Amino acid sequence: MTRRHRKSVPTTWLMTDERVDAAALLAAAARLPKGRGGIVFRHYRTAAAERRALFLRFRAIARRRRLVLLLAGSARRAMVWGADGWHGPGRHQGGKWLHGMAVHDAREVVAARRARADVVFLSPLFPTRSHPGGRALGRVRFSALARGIDVPVMALGGVRASHRRLLPTIGAAGWAAIDGLTG
Repeated sequence: MTRRHRKSVPTTWLMTDERVDAAALLAAAARLPKGRGGIVFRHYRTAAAERRALFLRFRAIARRRRLVLLLAGSARRAMVWGADGWHGPGRHQGGKWLHGMAVHDAREVVAARRARADVVFLSPLFPTRSHPGGRALGRVRFSALARGIDVPVMALGGVRASHRRLLPTIGAAGWAAIDGLTG
């Protein structure tokens, strides 16, 4: 990974999700390790004005606690909204932006490499409430995919703080969660 962005890649990430109460998500964001945490603000289905207002609340916490804040969607919108980068498709064009991408299989590993992503959220490691009935990668498949990625890999999907010692053994540099940080 090149150091083209102004902040280093955190090892603990909060993923926002509409199914979780906003107050619980904001409280979880305020508990992230100061200067070492990150937030991926998603809320895809939230009405535009409400989404922007909630994003600004997360941005205030991120600035106060020196957290990295990625906005899910386009790089252009992330720039306009004052995020530190974006989470989603699109090729990284350089500069001080942090680009994160979700990866679920080998095809998406190739896409993340082509997009020059700075950080990859590989999921789901374990079964997760946000994708009921979805097939988890498990440790072996997760590890095989993670070892083919040359940027920091964040384990996502059923991951909790108690898994921290496992993560380096399967190729993860850190972790991301919804329930693991709000529950």
